[in-house]
Amino acid sequence: MIDDDPKSIFTRWLDEHSSSVIQVARAYSLNSEECQDLAQEILLQAWQSLPKFEGRASAATWFYRVALHTAMNWHRKDKPRRTNQKPLLETHASVSERTDSGEQLQQRETIEQLYNAIHQLPKTDAAIVLLYLDELSYREMADVLGISESNVGVRLNRAKKALSTLLNGESDES
Repeated sequence: MIDDDPKSIFTRWLDEHSSSVIQVARAYSLNSEECQDLAQEILLQAWQSLPKFEGRASAATWFYRVALHTAMNWHRKDKPRRTNQKPLLETHASVSERTDSGEQLQQRETIEQLYNAIHQLPKTDAAIVLLYLDELSYREMADVLGISESNVGVRLNRAKKALSTLLNGESDES
């Protein structure tokens, strides 16, 4: 690892990669409260894993890998409780909606639709979509997911088609 102390490294990396933590947490949770809980769990796992960072991957790749593995494990362990649970009320946007312009509301609605569709994807597909949305290269996605670049392309194509189907309302509930 770098010569800096772990706390300053973690703080710097958190400043640089906090948006990816929130993005992953949001994709793997049902509401803003769960999102915050999962984000905290991801940060805890990242802090605990920091001494094991060997520098073979970039900080961004390492942070994503920790976030995705933590989120997938959290989702799997928490699945029995959440099987029939649906959020009763989404509170994260209600206060600011009154002051937002129509364009901001439309953009927020589009983002919500995208995340709702991402929630319906298999978790490995959701992970690859998140990496794509964060503009990682195929090489970086392959490093994070531990698969080949060509496999990234195949999975991403499949995930894009599934998202398109979900967003266009063509439900394939057969």
